[in-house]
Amino acid sequence: MRKIFFAILFVILSNGSFAQSEQSLIENCIQNYINGTSYNKPESIGKAFNAEANLFLRHKEKPLWIAPISEYVNWFQNGNNGKYCISSNLSAQTNSAAEKKIDSLFSQYNSKTAGVAVGIVQDGKLIFEKGYGTANLEYDIPITSKTIFNIGSVSKQFTTFSIYLLEKQGKISLDDDIRKYIPELPIYEKIITIKHLCSHTSGLKDQWALLTLAGWRMDDVITTEQVMKIITKQKELNFLPGSQFKYSNTGFTLLTEIVKRVSGKSFSRFAKENIFNPLGMENTLIYDDNEKIVKNRAYSYGNANGLYSKRNLNSSSVGPTNVYTTVEDLVKWTANFENPKVGDVDFINLFNEKSLLDNGKPAILAVRDGENIYHAKGQFIRNYKGLNVYNHTGSDAGFKSYFGRFQENKLSIILLSNDESFVSYKAGMDIAEFYLSDKFKERSPIIESQIRVEEGPVYIAATNLKVFEGQFQNSDLASLFTLKVINGKLTMSHNRLSDAVLTEVEKDKFTGVITFAVEVNFHRNKKNEITGLSITNFGAINVYFIKLK
Repeated sequence: MRKIFFAILFVILSNGSFAQSEQSLIENCIQNYINGTSYNKPESIGKAFNAEANLFLRHKEKPLWIAPISEYVNWFQNGNNGKYCISSNLSAQTNSAAEKKIDSLFSQYNSKTAGVAVGIVQDGKLIFEKGYGTANLEYDIPITSKTIFNIGSVSKQFTTFSIYLLEKQGKISLDDDIRKYIPELPIYEKIITIKHLCSHTSGLKDQWALLTLAGWRMDDVITTEQVMKIITKQKELNFLPGSQFKYSNTGFTLLTEIVKRVSGKSFSRFAKENIFNPLGMENTLIYDDNEKIVKNRAYSYGNANGLYSKRNLNSSSVGPTNVYTTVEDLVKWTANFENPKVGDVDFINLFNEKSLLDNGKPAILAVRDGENIYHAKGQFIRNYKGLNVYNHTGSDAGFKSYFGRFQENKLSIILLSNDESFVSYKAGMDIAEFYLSDKFKERSPIIESQIRVEEGPVYIAATNLKVFEGQFQNSDLASLFTLKVINGKLTMSHNRLSDAVLTEVEKDKFTGVITFAVEVNFHRNKKNEITGLSITNFGAINVYFIKLK
């Protein structure tokens, strides 16, 4: 028995893959086991099989594989030889400093707060998983890696992946006119293709931006059917399709409608059969029924002055959001990008390519720290301190999420939260610093151009706000706003929304908040009479309301 163990030890140590300190750990662990079995010292066996012990297997394709101790025991009892070595969990010890930093990062979460579930994947293995805080504050249910969260806009990569699967199956072309599948859409000035929908370059006004102007609250029951009724009435676009990038949730609702009509299955069923089931994502679903019971799910919360309150989410509109999943299932999803089970390497490479405008230039979300942030099929791509990262955040009601892949470094970070104030992107990049600090490059300081901006004259607001009073209607949205001067301030009222107080910033231009920040511009005729107003918010440009007489 002793000879067998030292033979294994020699093979492993001579491999050269372990540092000297690691060799000592292996040797001590094996020696403890030998002493415990040969000399009937159970305390030594206990030292060998401690809570951090794991089994390492040498394999041609996967040089290092971790197995449960029970498998080692079975191997030993069955008399096999030369394949295995018992050792302390070296990766856990190596990353212990990073894990302590993660604990510190989320130290504010406890049994009285909302919180976050964390998963770190390295070399295809889940090396850290932990829940912080509470999934349900009414029943004191803690968050774990098995807790199910709404992942908000991280859902979009599942939507585009489904479309790319249909394209791979030969059932659609990414260059198809979307009206081929959804003919009830208006005829636009230029054809909108499926590719435009996937890349936020369609010019379509954002559905949430439109719904708020139609008098909807974000905690209303919102279905795909209701969203489609509004989308199909919008004849005006924000810009010519393919000419620029502007984030639009509308395109992803239409993508799921295309999946439904082409496959003959609900989007929920298609994703389950073609993505979730093949990858073993047993606790992942498309939430297309707001009355559906989801076991082990988290509920979302906001916090004002230390007092938590619910952030209700009643939407069952799918495509842009409403994938519900867990840290453990997203581990399987990220593994598919490295070792594809659904799709192949060429498919994944195509999926990871930057989205393009019609002129062939890449679609750019923004410029941060001197680096472009590009778009690619429900993901964003950027170079962060010298390393490429694919990531996306999500936000819906009080749910926040971050899913990031440093694919070349084989590190993925998964953060799922039910805390409205959680800043998921910052937390994700903080964790990346814990694991990749030795690989990150220092950024060169960005020198801001010293351009002097001449200040214009201070605008003096109009003294007669009553000229802006009246009722303004958009029949496509079935929406009516009443403007009236209340306590010396121009106020917009809607039967279903809180009043919005407007602030004049230029002649005939005001700002305010109608769920989202808005700019309101008044229109006049040749007689200088106000005939209407247009509203612009984050996702809808110049939505026109005519003044009623």
